[in-house]
Amino acid sequence: MAYRFCAVISFIIFHLTLTAQTKYNIVFPGNDRDVVCQQCTQTFAQKPKEVQFSVVRENDNLYFQVNDKAWFNQLFKNPTDGIAVDVVSKECYGCLEIRLGNPQIKGELLKPIYTTNLKSGLKPYANQLFRVFVGKIPNTLINKELEFNILFLTNNNLCRYNTIYHLESYPWDLLDMGMYLDSLTYNPKKVKPIMDEGFVMKYKTLKFKIPFKKNKSEYSQQDIKPIYDSLRLTDYNIKTIKIKAYSSVEGSVERNLELQQQRANSIVAALQSFQKPTIKTDVSSSENWVEFLNDIKGTPHDNLKNLTKKEIKVKLDANLSTALEPILKHHRKALLELELEKKDTYKNMPPDVLLAQFHTAITSQELEKAMEIQNSIFEKIKEKEITPDFLRKMEIPKQSKFVKIFNKNAAFRSMQDVRQSLIVYNELLELEKLAPNNGEVKYNIAAIKIILWRNKAVEVEPNKLISQINALKNYKIDASLIDRMLVNIHIIKAETLMQQRDYANKDKSVAFINSTYKNFPLSDYDYLSLAQFFSYYANTDLSVKLLENKAKSIDIDEDLLFYYLNLTLIDKQLTQDENYRTIMLNAININKARFCKLFNSIDRGGVTFQLLEDDYLSDTYCENCEN
Repeated sequence: MAYRFCAVISFIIFHLTLTAQTKYNIVFPGNDRDVVCQQCTQTFAQKPKEVQFSVVRENDNLYFQVNDKAWFNQLFKNPTDGIAVDVVSKECYGCLEIRLGNPQIKGELLKPIYTTNLKSGLKPYANQLFRVFVGKIPNTLINKELEFNILFLTNNNLCRYNTIYHLESYPWDLLDMGMYLDSLTYNPKKVKPIMDEGFVMKYKTLKFKIPFKKNKSEYSQQDIKPIYDSLRLTDYNIKTIKIKAYSSVEGSVERNLELQQQRANSIVAALQSFQKPTIKTDVSSSENWVEFLNDIKGTPHDNLKNLTKKEIKVKLDANLSTALEPILKHHRKALLELELEKKDTYKNMPPDVLLAQFHTAITSQELEKAMEIQNSIFEKIKEKEITPDFLRKMEIPKQSKFVKIFNKNAAFRSMQDVRQSLIVYNELLELEKLAPNNGEVKYNIAAIKIILWRNKAVEVEPNKLISQINALKNYKIDASLIDRMLVNIHIIKAETLMQQRDYANKDKSVAFINSTYKNFPLSDYDYLSLAQFFSYYANTDLSVKLLENKAKSIDIDEDLLFYYLNLTLIDKQLTQDENYRTIMLNAININKARFCKLFNSIDRGGVTFQLLEDDYLSDTYCENCEN
């Protein structure tokens, strides 16, 4: 292998450091660091964790950006306090480069900007941010992959050197509280949805595990029938099927992935043979390195975990594969997630005929039939066979016997179009007068009120709303649903308190959320929303704790796994743990290109390419991304 040594580059960087000391008068403190850097050290020690800063690029201009002007003004007091930017190129971070030395400056240092210009140049920017110009990218570096580290200077002494990391951002929202239709109904908010439906009304999801026999790829109806029979699909069809197929790690990668794809396709074909409606499918396949590395721990083959994947495959000859077969046989499997759709008796009935049937059922007070027809109308709206305006044609008397039907209609309209929420909210308040003890109506009112408050559509006194929510327990509303609502209350409160820079009370709301979310089940969307929430409000440690157990699971959602990696790749103590390698290999199996992208520059969607200074991460990257 031909290595390109970066000794010259290291020398140049070191030379630049010496030049910088002369040209810019920057002093690199020695034993007197604690004394000369006392002001800077104290200011950072007192920095609220919510205060964030970075260097951002616009064309060839660089700006220092901060979200708290008061802290900024505390940091820069003396005329020779300032900021200098170290422009770092990825050129010397490849797998064939060997970096020599550890200079204090990694790239090309720009001229420092000092207190007078920093304070006079700081201007308000979008979303309660402030920014100030701190330099231009040199022409020689414009087209290179770059990152921008920050030198904080106190009386021209280098007192702090910051590498900026990028934390991937996702849209986060309130936890889905659902609405009562026939039963509590949720939005199918998936981290990566494979369907277009606005919400789940008539579906349920079931999960199965199917073991594979070695070298077998075909499944027949007989193989699958016991699973199909266990679903008792007299009232349901399979609408979608998501398959994650895994092979054991011995053998060639190409053959393993080919075999897994064949197995997954044969499962779909076998299940499809039991019904006419086409099953939507989402299939992925990979080698099961996660369970392999976990299962060999404490066995005579434990030493294999220290080898590269290629080295392990070489070791797994016929004899060793036979010896490991009691372990390997458990790694060949498919994880199935089936989404079932309730069969619709009225599916092929024209809308006008369906509406007439609904009104007949209402007139004759056949409530079950009316609700079944109502569901069919909802389904046609979801499938865009009719427009939402069709709901206006449904005449539902405001009588206590029809409360459930009216409540369903109102809830559906709100879930289908959030812009209808205020109208629906007022309708439900009127319905509550007709049925003052109906828990489902009261629940829907509270859920919509929270959403309206979040969108600043109604004024809310938080303590009164909390009392209203707690009172739902008197109407047989499950405690876990009440807790979920209370978490949303504190999510909204935290937003307001953060904007007011009331960090202490914001932390109280965050603490409530952290202690309460454990009381109810979380969807993948909930996990990601909460993790993003904790990170946004400067509680990254809570995000890590939330996701750490899921990160070890072979069937973790892709976005959850990569968000966990985003949170933790900069933690050297954590990344040295042998379990972390297993998590990274899981990410590589799920989406190799996305894993490799983590080591790009921030501008190219990575965490930072400077992670490659870590030998452990560099070895994993080079094993999987540059061959």
